[in-house]
Amino acid sequence: MTQTLNLTINGTARALALDDPRVTLLDVLRERIGLTGTKKGCDRGQCGACTVLIDGRRINACLALALSHDGASITTVEGLAQGEDLHPVQAAFIRHDGFQCGYCTPGQIMSAVALIAEGEAGLDAERVREGMSGNLCRCAAYAGITEAVLDATRTMTNQGDAA
Repeated sequence: MTQTLNLTINGTARALALDDPRVTLLDVLRERIGLTGTKKGCDRGQCGACTVLIDGRRINACLALALSHDGASITTVEGLAQGEDLHPVQAAFIRHDGFQCGYCTPGQIMSAVALIAEGEAGLDAERVREGMSGNLCRCAAYAGITEAVLDATRTMTNQGDAA
């Protein structure tokens, strides 16, 4: 039985026909819509490479059944930049070398955006490390990631823009 899924993805309304009610949001984003910035890492919710925002809250898309989020607004890493202008978190990751191989970077960036919007990052490295603990980096670029989140927090706080 085909079911219709209505989502707003990066500001664009999408209606999708799903034949399998068990398909994950991650697979819909990557395979049906072609947004491959969201990565499939462990496929068990343990690494955070698939982190996206649903209605402003971070989730592991590999654990989310797509149909359970019918009507939701989803933001992926592709939806952060405004044209050629990078989101402050994206720019900070570049400035602070918050990545090495880059595989985890989209999930790290999405988690950082949410952490800052939640007001949980503060300007304390320990709070940032704790808040980002659900996102793993095999290359161990954690020092750069932490500095990037702190820098973006300062930038966004000064701009009055926490989203």
